Amino acid sequence: MRVAPSLLAADFSDLRSQIDMLNSSEAFCLHVDVMDGNFVPNISIGFPVIKAIGKMSEKPLDVHMMVNEPGRYTSLVRDCGAKLMNVHYEACTHLDRTLVQIHDAGMLAGVTINPATPVAMLEEVIDIVDLVLIMSVNPGFGGQPFIRNSISKVARLRDMISRHRASALIEVDGGVNDLTGADLARAGADILVAGNYIFNSPDPQKAILTLKNL
Repeated sequence: MRVAPSLLAADFSDLRSQIDMLNSSEAFCLHVDVMDGNFVPNISIGFPVIKAIGKMSEKPLDVHMMVNEPGRYTSLVRDCGAKLMNVHYEACTHLDRTLVQIHDAGMLAGVTINPATPVAMLEEVIDIVDLVLIMSVNPGFGGQPFIRNSISKVARLRDMISRHRASALIEVDGGVNDLTGADLARAGADILVAGNYIFNSPDPQKAILTLKNL
């Protein structure tokens, strides 16, 4: 299992030490949420902060764009040093075009689906995406309860990837801890995004290792 700590739950008053801690952890990458207050009812961080994070981080950045028409920002995300740009199915008028733009910019392309979006909506792009993120809470705020239907969604997505002989990784974000993470691992998830479970732990590096060993 690969673990992506969600910086939304980090202590932004001491971001340098938080990232130093993650650099020396077993984390696979850092998950960075960008919210515009439009697509989701919250505003998080912008590109100057992401660029600073990219300079401090020794881990790849997985930038999750919770914004409308995220293709407008492809070059900005790339210039922040992101390894992967993750866009919402629900936010892209021309999803295929956006995925091509991300690849052309030299990044891996991810697609996110909200809890009410069926995995079947990705049938036409599953062959060209590098990662699919299943939201196991409604996007916009951390600390929400885990939506149990997400487990069966992971299993259905795993079946779709197998049928297409595709190589997309499955990532899950929202309400992830050692218990929900174990269920998601059994269903076929590859990457677990966790915020509060890691950063509210007395030993965040141990919490990361617990998830990694599921």
